[in-house]
Amino acid sequence: MIPSANKLFLGDCLEQMKQITDGSVDLIYLDPPFFTERKHTLKNRERDKEFSFDDIWKHESSYAEFLHQRISIMRNLLKDSGSIFVHCDKSANHIVRGVLDNVFGIESFQSEIIWNYKRWSNAKKGLLPSHQNIYFYSKTKYFKFNKMFMPYSEATNLDQILQRRTRDEHNKSVYARDDRGNTKQADAKQGVPLSDVWDIPYLNPKAKERVGYPTQKPLLLIERIIELVTDENDLVLDPFCGSGTTCVAAKLSNRTYLGIDISEDAIQLAETRLETPVKTESAVLKKGRKSYENADMEALQCLSGIDYNPVHRNQGIDAILIQQYQGAPVLVKIQKELETLSKSQALLHKAMLKKGAKRAFVIQTQLQTPKEMAQSSHELVAINIQESQLSMHVLQTPSLGLKSTLAK
Repeated sequence: MIPSANKLFLGDCLEQMKQITDGSVDLIYLDPPFFTERKHTLKNRERDKEFSFDDIWKHESSYAEFLHQRISIMRNLLKDSGSIFVHCDKSANHIVRGVLDNVFGIESFQSEIIWNYKRWSNAKKGLLPSHQNIYFYSKTKYFKFNKMFMPYSEATNLDQILQRRTRDEHNKSVYARDDRGNTKQADAKQGVPLSDVWDIPYLNPKAKERVGYPTQKPLLLIERIIELVTDENDLVLDPFCGSGTTCVAAKLSNRTYLGIDISEDAIQLAETRLETPVKTESAVLKKGRKSYENADMEALQCLSGIDYNPVHRNQGIDAILIQQYQGAPVLVKIQKELETLSKSQALLHKAMLKKGAKRAFVIQTQLQTPKEMAQSSHELVAINIQESQLSMHVLQTPSLGLKSTLAK
């Protein structure tokens, strides 16, 4: 039988999936335990509820068997046009891939999606992990697929968009030409076909969408998967639904859903989310990461020879020097157009107090009247970028360890 759509089940999906008719599901997305060998816990925003689940196994074979038993059933539940997406990370991707190859067959592998995101830094030795893997398998070669497009890269040659391409006698890609040797115009293009690397922001700790469930994924990520391989009213199944993100994404996308989880707390949380879905829009995706880069890089050239990090989206700071002063950050601000030097210094001074800085520099870019001039102090130094001898100005702070001169 097929249970009524838009329903959540409490229990082990190994048993609960037996209630679903074979060949009835269009998409299965699962975010199973990742073989991290630890217990995951997290509290909700109000700090009055803690959600947790164990991800501890005796050995790889027990984890592989756990997945194999369940994924074997999932394959039977899919329609011939259906697909499965399995979320994992470096802890278990080799195991997951092996299980999927065994159950679905290597020929059913479609893509390994890399979900790339920016992460806060940590002190762990080694490279900062900033991606997870999602394996995309179809049940048959007749799987449903809705082509999606992304904007062209900023570095894309205009001719690549406007001119038709073909293959020459050496199978090399070349511009197509007519009998007169003129290049042929390309058909209208929607953009670049979606690749297997997805840059979707991780959920911000303050995002309204976040509910405090460990390993919660952003709706934007699941919505893209749903849009890629299903149509409206199709049935989406999540056998490890957790806080219900997949079910919420399906509901918002006008799909039907079935969710299963062994945790009663998770099912209750998912039910609450489904009653009043909350989705956090990503300004990064809408505007692009470049839109956040508003530091005056041209003016910051005056710091040539000094190591610094540019700062974006901050009214009082444009750069932070790598070298600290007395154990505190050294701040730099560029005077903006139509901003008096005293105003710039006031904003920088406020930033100093907030960030605990003991030394800062404001770069003067505008001519000031004597009445508007502000005075430098030991803590906050004003440097005139318009002076021809600016390169002779040396940061006279021995403990700062900066011997480079400022170059215009």
